[in-house]
Amino acid sequence: MNKNSKRREALLYHAKPTPGKIQVVPTKKYATQRDLSLAYSPGVAEPCLEIAKDVNNVYKYTAKGNLVAVISNGTAVLGLGDIGPEASKPVMEGKGLLFKIFAGIDVFDIEIGTKDIEEFIQTVKNIAPTFGGINLEDIKAPESFEIERRLVEELNIPVMHDDQHGTAIISSAALLNALELADKKPEDLKMVVSGAGSAALACANMYVLLGLKLENILMFNSKGVLTKDNPSLSVLQQRYATDKKPMSLEEALVDADVFLGLSSGDIMTPKMLLGMAKNPIVFAMANPDPEIDYNLAIATRKDVIMATGRSDHPNQVNNVLGFPYIFRGALDVRATKINEAMKMAAVKAIAALAKEHVPEQVNIAYGATKLTFGREYIIPSPFDPRLITVVAPAVAKAAMDSGVAQNPIQDWKKYEAELLDRMGNDNKMVRMITDRAKMDPKRIVFAEADQLDVLKAAQVVFEEGIGFPILLGKKEIILELKKELGFDADVEIIDPKVNEEESRRNRFATAFWKSRKRRGISLYDAQNLMRERNYFAAMMVNEGEADALVTGYSRSYPSVVKPILQLIDKAKGASIVATTNMMMTARGPMFLSDTAININPSADDLAKIAIMTAKTAKIFGIEPVIAMVSFSNFGSSTNESASKVRDAVAYLHENYPDMIIDGEIQADFALNPEMLKAKFPFSKLAGKKVNTLIFPNLESANITYKLLKELDKVDSIGPIMLGMGKPVHIFQLGASVEEMVNMAAIAVIDAQGKEKKNNK
Repeated sequence: MNKNSKRREALLYHAKPTPGKIQVVPTKKYATQRDLSLAYSPGVAEPCLEIAKDVNNVYKYTAKGNLVAVISNGTAVLGLGDIGPEASKPVMEGKGLLFKIFAGIDVFDIEIGTKDIEEFIQTVKNIAPTFGGINLEDIKAPESFEIERRLVEELNIPVMHDDQHGTAIISSAALLNALELADKKPEDLKMVVSGAGSAALACANMYVLLGLKLENILMFNSKGVLTKDNPSLSVLQQRYATDKKPMSLEEALVDADVFLGLSSGDIMTPKMLLGMAKNPIVFAMANPDPEIDYNLAIATRKDVIMATGRSDHPNQVNNVLGFPYIFRGALDVRATKINEAMKMAAVKAIAALAKEHVPEQVNIAYGATKLTFGREYIIPSPFDPRLITVVAPAVAKAAMDSGVAQNPIQDWKKYEAELLDRMGNDNKMVRMITDRAKMDPKRIVFAEADQLDVLKAAQVVFEEGIGFPILLGKKEIILELKKELGFDADVEIIDPKVNEEESRRNRFATAFWKSRKRRGISLYDAQNLMRERNYFAAMMVNEGEADALVTGYSRSYPSVVKPILQLIDKAKGASIVATTNMMMTARGPMFLSDTAININPSADDLAKIAIMTAKTAKIFGIEPVIAMVSFSNFGSSTNESASKVRDAVAYLHENYPDMIIDGEIQADFALNPEMLKAKFPFSKLAGKKVNTLIFPNLESANITYKLLKELDKVDSIGPIMLGMGKPVHIFQLGASVEEMVNMAAIAVIDAQGKEKKNNK
């Protein structure tokens, strides 16, 4: 995508369909007059009076305890500098979004129109009663240090400037683990820091707390090493000033153990890296270009332990590993501040998590790689679902131990369950699927690329590195639409009907005819069919000219699935083809099957659909807990539909005893663990959180997933084809661009898995 198109896309994202990225959503009923009288006058007077009696009741009756203010004056916004409070608002809204999706914390963003320290502090103090915590953001140094220091001292709620402490906390965790791998001790280290801004100073301060000696740290700004005779240094910078003679970065790095970069790209050369001590630790965190390229550093020295700020390399120092969970823990014990003990607890918790067995869900995000603690894995992935249950409790405990917690946690197991429940509506799975595809992108045929939305999806797939699109359709239309979209990449375009494709059509037709000549297909029939894009596209996959196929945007599902089933064989060992939809619900990802193919499956079919769906769930790192749903519960009806579900469950219980599956069961009992346990304690599902539903027929499955999608705005990925020998997936008619991109990523993952299986 060219620069103008990228700019337009970013602006449209923020402007449509509703300006901005966050909104206020009611948490109580408001449908009736009675509801409204409780929400406002006269009912609202009662909690007001209770809070007036005891101010701590504000946490009981209002949202204060889960509400953080993200506050800036716009003086140091990302890499944009002093652009003003209004211009900083998109960034503050974005920070609010991250708080919500990673830790379930609500945010009001506050942009303050002053650069005066006293005015800023007073404004924040005046509005502080609204909030449970305050996240300072994008305020330039040295003012940011003084503002944070004063607010921490003068307020009785958690306050943290994430620009300073976020990078410090995450990189400190990485440093602890890097030192263990390098067999070095903090007190023996020689460290060179490139950058002397708020983040660099905060990192150095945290490293000193870990045991590094001040005299062993050399800090550089854009003018050179900080020296004690430099009158322009701030008080905080003077702490790291040296009385040594001025030197170059290259000279300083000779025999250095650690390089910390928070400055600008490509300022570290291979020669500088070669001059460092054995097992050098390099944290090159300038964005978007690190101080030294990751691949260049690894090629230069095999013993280097490296981290960057980028997501496309191992060991990303990403603030999202820290701030959501630090505030989560602080809020949950009503901490009066975020102190050094709480920050250090976060450091140690993050460091320790990297040494634990990595869940399959995280491995999946990295493709075939099995992550284990080592040089390429010194800090956890942002995808790790355990972060909230590891970091938040560690911070909460530190707050309690250091005496700043006003509401100590009594039941830690219950607290962990509450944390997991908060994350039910998170869409980490979508990001994980996309990143998994990017690890090994494949050639994907888009069979309807002369449709604008399909071409948009192909453009996103290409530009995000998910796959390599092959565009089928009328070439002149595709070229015209590409120009309109600013999609100027050189990708393959094929029109199956043109004369230039006659040779390939004939080759495909012959292969198809040979495989189906005893099933009523003549060579003439096959030649005609190859002019149709879905037949042509399927043969491209069959013949190895593409790795995967996505289609179905402009035609009904039955009309598209027919040629696919004609041309492409079932997977080895599969006797049935089915589909599942992965729904991103408020309780987490849920699989619904069969949503598109089998109209009235038999008991045997239902058992096979359940087995295939379970395998698919495991591909995405989810341990399936399966309810086979019906209108009856465990034999309450002898109806044929209920009986076949019961028979399928009986077969699975006998032949797959380790599978967590039960039924027939009504959907409300399946999805309500307490109700299920109370009424049917004998069930295999009792006390468990169901994440997979197998329906008795196509009608019920299809209606359910579409109702969820439209009424509750639940994101859907699917229908995902099950039981196919090749990676072929069919969109629902009129699928959105986002849905098609997600399905393309699924197709790539499917291709990766089948390739791996075939290579065994």
